Amino acid sequence: MIYTIPKTFVTGRLDPMDLLASSQSTPSLSQLVEQNQFLPRRRPWQPRVYRSISPHNSRSSAMASTATEILFCLLCLLSRLHLSFSASGQVAFESVPDLEKSMYKVIDGYPCVRLLNLSGEIGCANPGLDKVVAPIVKFKNDMELVQSSSLLVASYDLESFLSRVSSDSNFARNVAGVLVESGAQNQTDLKGSSPDKKFPQAEFSPYQNNKFEWNPAGSGIMWGLYDFPVFLLSESSTQSLQEIAVKNENKEDTYAAKVTEFDLVMQTTKAGTHDSGSCLREGTCLPLGGYSVWSALPTENISSPSSKKPIILTVASMDSASFFRDKSLGAESSLSGMISLLAAVDALSRIEGLDKLSKQLVFVVFTGEAWGYLGSRRFLLELDQHTDAVNGINNTLIETVIEVGSVGKGYDQGVKTFYAHTAGVSSATNKTLRAIQKARDSLGTESIKYSTASESNPGVPPSSFMSFLRQNPHTPGVVLEDFDTSFSNKFYHSHLDDLSNINSSAIVAAASLIARTLYFLANDNKDLSDSSLNSVKVNTSLVDELLGCLLNCEPGLSCELVNRYISPSSACPSHYVGVIQGDPSEPFLGYLGDVPRFVWNFMAEKTSGPLKNVGPCSENCSQTGGVCIKQEIDGKGVCVISITRYVPAYSTRLKYESESWTVLPPNSSDPMGAADPVWTESNWNTISLRVYSVQGASYDHLILAAGVAVTALSYLLIVIIKSFIAKALKQD
Repeated sequence: MIYTIPKTFVTGRLDPMDLLASSQSTPSLSQLVEQNQFLPRRRPWQPRVYRSISPHNSRSSAMASTATEILFCLLCLLSRLHLSFSASGQVAFESVPDLEKSMYKVIDGYPCVRLLNLSGEIGCANPGLDKVVAPIVKFKNDMELVQSSSLLVASYDLESFLSRVSSDSNFARNVAGVLVESGAQNQTDLKGSSPDKKFPQAEFSPYQNNKFEWNPAGSGIMWGLYDFPVFLLSESSTQSLQEIAVKNENKEDTYAAKVTEFDLVMQTTKAGTHDSGSCLREGTCLPLGGYSVWSALPTENISSPSSKKPIILTVASMDSASFFRDKSLGAESSLSGMISLLAAVDALSRIEGLDKLSKQLVFVVFTGEAWGYLGSRRFLLELDQHTDAVNGINNTLIETVIEVGSVGKGYDQGVKTFYAHTAGVSSATNKTLRAIQKARDSLGTESIKYSTASESNPGVPPSSFMSFLRQNPHTPGVVLEDFDTSFSNKFYHSHLDDLSNINSSAIVAAASLIARTLYFLANDNKDLSDSSLNSVKVNTSLVDELLGCLLNCEPGLSCELVNRYISPSSACPSHYVGVIQGDPSEPFLGYLGDVPRFVWNFMAEKTSGPLKNVGPCSENCSQTGGVCIKQEIDGKGVCVISITRYVPAYSTRLKYESESWTVLPPNSSDPMGAADPVWTESNWNTISLRVYSVQGASYDHLILAAGVAVTALSYLLIVIIKSFIAKALKQD
């Protein structure tokens, strides 16, 4: 019998890559039999020269033939394994990036990062200096982990998951990383979720009852330390990873599994600096902070050294916080108040005869309030030190403080309700409350209601006004909120506190109430004519624009309103305070965030003098009392007469000198300094998250065994053939 052997074996030029080059599967032994290509065949008659063959040679030939068949079958098996692991069909790669793109899928997400204070660390990071790689598994409440895994967790399960991590060390040991799902469904399934404490920043409270639950939904998870990476996925990435987790669970591909690769290595981990003092000394972190913005109406009065008008100080906050660094929108918790304030400034700027007001209006938008009231505390320190940043404000002339807090949810069945929170009783506070009542009455509608907060409250809720009260407990002031005894915002300092969590009509109502209250106060609560009051009208279109620009990615900061003033670095807004870089006394445009720059330009234009003062920017613009706005747009800008300034916002216990930061000891003149944690953020080289396939252990073992077998049989085949040839030549 004679067996038909593939040509490559006959010629002796066997190239295993020939078997792998084709995109079609290599036929198996059974397929060859079915195709009648590997059956015994009768050779046609032909003249033949017979030669005597020894029994030994016959056995050698048979052994060679058998070894060849086995070798061929093993190569076929390797080829089929290769093709089952590879994508079907041929893919052409023109470059290394193309190849890398086909192998790795970059995932869009928002990281939880490592923050430090004087006593330790919070937040998330890789546990060591290397990337973390683990298969993707969908988290279930009752699951047990038998191997290191990347867990896909729904938003509504995050709190219970982190709680289990804290209490179950066996479970936590196998948590390699966490991927948090996002999407409308996750938010719908949550009745409330706040990662902050039940009394946020209670250590700065001006009263003793720091157990009061202003934030009943608070879990406190954002203040925990997690030695594994955590990312919030985008909506598109959520869908992709849900599908991957299902495939991994069903083991649709026995030879491969999808894994995530987390690159969230912090420089503080590398350097072993685990608190703010050590990391600032080693240069592995930077202080949290930024720049607040203040302005005044009318400009001419406050710029005069002889001005002795009492000051009505109106404040709001531009920053927020969340478990995830770059997903801190704070729509209700802070931005609703800031947008109301900006709309009120716009309404007041269009009133005629501002220079005849009996009181001076000053507006401040703080940043860093979510991290120890950095903005308000630094602002008060700058006032005490009479620095250039607050030149024009005499703190002894501040008559009252009005803070616009969370006002985006003061809407119930068509009625907008707001509450005035106060600290004690004073004539100035009573004047402010009467002005608010007059303002509400002047609006001539029953759809806006106002009330003083419950007397059972221990004091004012968490707010910038606490900084003023800690410095001087007798400071008159009012905090306007949309709640009475506890937050109406069920997503306080959560990534879910977005545009869907507020109502634009409530913000318009709050802006109208604030604008008219300030107008009454600036006129010393005199009765005003209907015509003058009707001139104080909030632009509802402006409020809608601000909401779309500051709380959404579409259009986001690329909207027409923002682009009139600045060239934003990103379309998607985030109101995380960030870090302060370089000398804080000299704001560098490249270090300023998009939102502070927009607020500065917006307020400078709205509070500027009449149009006759407007002109092109020149070297003497600042020397004539002007500021240059819109300079980012065309490089030239417009010079306007306005007192609008940046004020540094960072811990009062930090000092910058010789291009480095130093932590100062507590000072008795700074009543909040002893409680100041001095927050810093770790540096990092890169942050990335990607998914790719890896071979299973069984696949690796099979390939290894097949490779060893091929090598052994190849060696055996060579020995047999050499022996066969040697015998044949010897007989010849």
